[in-house]
Amino acid sequence: MTKPKQLNEFENVYDFLDRIRLHPEGWVRHGSLTHLGAMLAGYRVAMAVHNAEENFPFWTPGNVSLFVTWLDQRNGGLSPLGWAVEIEREAETADTSAIELFFTLLDQFQAERQQSAR
Repeated sequence: MTKPKQLNEFENVYDFLDRIRLHPEGWVRHGSLTHLGAMLAGYRVAMAVHNAEENFPFWTPGNVSLFVTWLDQRNGGLSPLGWAVEIEREAETADTSAIELFFTLLDQFQAERQQSAR
C-alpha cells in the first residue's frame, strides 16, 4: 500500500479525492455528498482565485461538467437535483453508502475517460 500524499503534494482534484476516499468520515460530514459537492465547489473557487489550470470535471462556471454529463448519460437523463442528490438517492435504493457509491462511479468515470483518450 502506498503512503497517502500530503496536502502540499496534491497535484489535482483526484489526489484530493483519493485522500478523502481513505478516510471519508474525517472529511465529509455524515458521508453527505452535498457536503462533498460544497467542498468541490470551494476547490474550484480556489482554483479561480489562484489562476490554477486543472482538468476539473465537477463544476466550471459557464461550462458543462464532464462528470455530470457522464452521470446523466449513465442514468438516462438530466436531473435538476444535481449529482450529489442523484447519487444519494441511488445509494439509498441500493442500500449502500452514498460516499462508497460516489467513489465507485468516480472510478468508472475515470476508467471510461482514460479508455476514450486512447
